[in-house]
Amino acid sequence: MSTLYGGKSVDHSPKAKDAFVRVRKRDLEKLTTEVMQLREFLPRVLNGDLTEMLLKARRAETKKEQLEQEQNQLRQECSHLQSRLDAAHSECQREREEKLLLREQLWQSGAELQQQADFCSTMGSAACSLLWSGSSREETVTTWLADGKLSSFLTVAAQTLESFAKSLDGEIKSPQEDHNSHEHQFVLALVGTITNIAAVACGRDFLSSSGHALLDTLMKLLQLIKPCVFPRLKALMLMALYNVSISVKGLKYITENKDLTPLIWTLLDDEHWEVSLHCLRLLQSVLLEEEVLLLLGSSLLDPDLRARVSRLTSSLQPSLRATAQQTLEDLQALTGPVR
Repeated sequence: MSTLYGGKSVDHSPKAKDAFVRVRKRDLEKLTTEVMQLREFLPRVLNGDLTEMLLKARRAETKKEQLEQEQNQLRQECSHLQSRLDAAHSECQREREEKLLLREQLWQSGAELQQQADFCSTMGSAACSLLWSGSSREETVTTWLADGKLSSFLTVAAQTLESFAKSLDGEIKSPQEDHNSHEHQFVLALVGTITNIAAVACGRDFLSSSGHALLDTLMKLLQLIKPCVFPRLKALMLMALYNVSISVKGLKYITENKDLTPLIWTLLDDEHWEVSLHCLRLLQSVLLEEEVLLLLGSSLLDPDLRARVSRLTSSLQPSLRATAQQTLEDLQALTGPVR
């Protein structure tokens, strides 16, 4: 297939693709002139906005390449973070399963520990009840002391009562809930045994010299137990302190405790009459020793103490009323008659 160009025939067939084209000189000069004119006038045609647009397009292309690079980097970082997240999620799931397993084991251990504690309380209650009964005989206490068994018993007793005291730091349960518990019976029998030991001369002498930790714990317990709670236990502890106070050495140690006077004041107002009765007896023991009077004189002369004792002289319980009257007379002997 051929066409005419400048009056000449030009062959456009594939065979003539690489052949020379013959053009008239006039046509070539015309084409050259037109090209030169385009080179001269083209910058005038292309205004500044178009040039600026081209520059912006070039900058946009460069920015696009930078953004693509940043995007690729962010994809890599995101992939890395996703891998870490998956690993952390797996670790969290594993720890959650371990936590559930440990919680189950802890619950089982707690249940087993409670069973062991209940068993120990039951066994301790039974054993101390036997000791309480046996210690009522003077020869039994004498034998314990002769065999050298009393010291280790008092150490265990002090530790047990200290543990019981720690359990009273929070809100204590009502006496109806705890009165018949094995733990309460255990502590009650333990204190009853100590009271019986202190009732024997050799026993209270031993307590006065080697049972200081136990005596301190008894006074601490009396401070912690609230009014109307465990009245029998408080009465037994006061009886133990009174028995020890029969010994001059024991009385001296007890009165050196700075909490003795506030404790007596508090327990005199206890709503259970037996607690007030044994508190009065302990106060009577204190009033009988001149050396103690010199030590506690100012607190014993307080009119409020006489007023508290005086209120007990109106009690309906004969023994409490009589003891309060005797104690009031002892106080009046120190301070003079009431006007």
